[in-house]
This record gives sequence, C-alpha cells and structure tokens, in this order.
Amino acid sequence: MPLDHTLGIELTRDEIFAAHDGGKLTVSSRIPLTSKRALSLAYTPGVAEVSRAIAADPSLANRYTWSSRLVVVVSDGTAVLGLGDIGPRASLPVMEGKAALFREFAGLDSIPLVLDTTDVDEIVETLVRLRPSFGAVNLEDVSAPRCFELETKLVAALDCPVMHDDQHGTAIVVLAALYGAMTVLDRDLTRQRVVVFGAGAAGVACTKILLAAGVSNIIVVDSKGIVSADRTDLNAIKRHVAQSTNPTNITGGLAEALAGSDVFLGLSSGHVSEELVATMAADSVVFALSNPDPEIHPDVARKHAAIVATGRSDFPNQINNVLAFPGVFLGALNGGATAITEAMKVAAARAIADIAYNDLDRERIVPSALDPRVVPAVAAAVEEANTSAAATAAL
Repeated sequence: MPLDHTLGIELTRDEIFAAHDGGKLTVSSRIPLTSKRALSLAYTPGVAEVSRAIAADPSLANRYTWSSRLVVVVSDGTAVLGLGDIGPRASLPVMEGKAALFREFAGLDSIPLVLDTTDVDEIVETLVRLRPSFGAVNLEDVSAPRCFELETKLVAALDCPVMHDDQHGTAIVVLAALYGAMTVLDRDLTRQRVVVFGAGAAGVACTKILLAAGVSNIIVVDSKGIVSADRTDLNAIKRHVAQSTNPTNITGGLAEALAGSDVFLGLSSGHVSEELVATMAADSVVFALSNPDPEIHPDVARKHAAIVATGRSDFPNQINNVLAFPGVFLGALNGGATAITEAMKVAAARAIADIAYNDLDRERIVPSALDPRVVPAVAAAVEEANTSAAATAAL
C-alpha cells in the first residue's frame, strides 16, 4: 500500500486506479454551445471566416486558435519514471499527469503525445509535420543518450520552445536548491567543489547549468569512474563533459571524487556509502536524487552533511521539477521565444531561490511546489532573460 509520509495519506490500489479511470484529461469548449447562434459562431458558417483570415495571414493562427499556447508532452516511453523502457502506451498515464500539471500550475493547455517509435529522425519528422498544431514541446521520459540527439535535432528543426524536462527541469531546480543551500551556509557557489554522480540526461544537464552559473570545479562520475580527458571509452556527450569539467584532472572512481568535496549531486541509480560521504568536506551538501531509492538514505547522510535533499516528498528539501517547467514554458511562450536558452534556465533557478530567501533554513532550501508565487516569478524571469537576449542580439 503506497504511503505519502508527508501528508499521512494512505493510497489504496483501488483509489489509484479509480482516479485514473477514463484518463485524467478532457477537452472543454470555451464557448457555451447552448443555441443555434452559438453553434454558428463556433462552427459553420462562422468558423469559415476565421479560416479564410488565417489562410490569408498565417500569423493570425496565434490569436484565433490555441496552437500558440499549446504544449505537447512528447515521449517514446523509453525511460519512464523509475520503470524504464515500458513503451508508449504504458507511459501515457504519466504524460497525462504532466499535461494536467501544465494546466493547473501555469494555465497552459497541454496534450500528451506518445509515439510508437524510438527512431530519433522519425520523432523529429513527426513533430515537424505536426508543428502547426502546437506552440512548444516538452520532451519527457526519453532515454539517454538518444535524448540529447533528439533535443538537439528538434531545436534545430522547430521554431518554437523545446525542452527535455528530465534534463533541464531537474537542472533548474537543482541549481535553485544549491543557491538556497549556499545562502543558508553563507558560501559562494562558484567556489564549491561539486561531484555529479551520473552522466545521463539529468547529470549532463546539471553539469551544463552549473558551468553556466559560474561553477568551475565540477567532477562528473559515471558507472566506470571519473569522466576525465584520458578515458578512451567516452561517447561524444561525455567527451564534451570531460573537456569542460575536472580542471585538476583527477582520475579514479567515486571515492577519489568525493574526498574533500563540498557538494554531492546524486543523479544515478547507483549507491554511495556512508563511509564515502564521511570523507567530504565539513558541512557538506548532499543531494541524493535517485527515485524511489536515494543514493544514500537521508538520515544517514545527515550524520555527515549540513544539508540533505532528495527527490521524494517524504523528506525535507524535495527537488521537484514542478517548481520549474510550468513557469519556464509560460515565460517562453509569453515572451515569444523560439528556444529555451541556458540563460533562461539560470534565471528561472534564481527566481525559484529568491522566493524562498526569507524563509530559508537547512530543511527548506526551495519553496513549496504549491507556492502560488513560483510560476509567475519563474515566468517573468524567463521572459525577461529572453527579452534581454533579443535586445542584445539586435545591437
């Protein structure tokens, strides 16, 4: 029987399936269709006038259809939650839930789109063909390393915001939480030695956003050890990581990486022992984000670390992507952005951190995902970052 320890609510199997019966989404009309006149306005003959206008000026679709505000949540079902490659049909309940979150938190219409192919080029071609129907793409639960290639090709092929949330949503909230932790501990994030345990989608994205935020001493560890320039078994993504991290060229494994380090970011399904965490610097920070089983139990980590965070709701300091993606997409769409940049992600992280500033402590380094200030603040920060970039480009 699943249990939400935070709320003390027991969820029975019957309740869970009843809540999903018939799916979690529906489409409703914004126009009450209660008279012949209303039918004539919403559909034929009135709708023909709007179609003629859009045919003459395609930009009018942004005003007279929902396409410019519609986010498609796209998955091939290859890396769903902690369930792995379960396929598109089994992934659909998760994508429905994500679409529901877009509506609830950001007021954005969203639909799930699960594709019965794992071929990157086929997915890209499908979304290119569907482009007139939507305004932004949220990639979800696509396995690494294919997710990197897919996102890169979609960004190049589409003239609208595209973001793989498993990568960048995680990275934004991790950075926001690190800003909060550094404030509590009165430290400069850029001077910390950070170990990123896991070089998959989230690990690579977190590394990139930390570099963009000015952190230079980052050591990435994958299943075979420290990602370093002397390794010959690295794929293209990891070679790029090796070139931009590990400035002192440390070699070895997790033990060598953690000794004396200030921050541990667990973004792997692996395990880290208490003995290794004990070798970190005094008053260290441990983010054990693997779900449902953190790399180290939070109660054990707290014996040695000043601040501990997880991805779970039943411990303090939950790193939850819902703090990021609704506001990021809302701000990108409000600002007419055609892409989501690293500067926009850093701005989003700073906005999240600023909301919690006056209430920070060692067990509250980010605001609640239910805080109504979060989405507007993130959206405004993202829109401003996009506007600033556009103004700079115009000079």
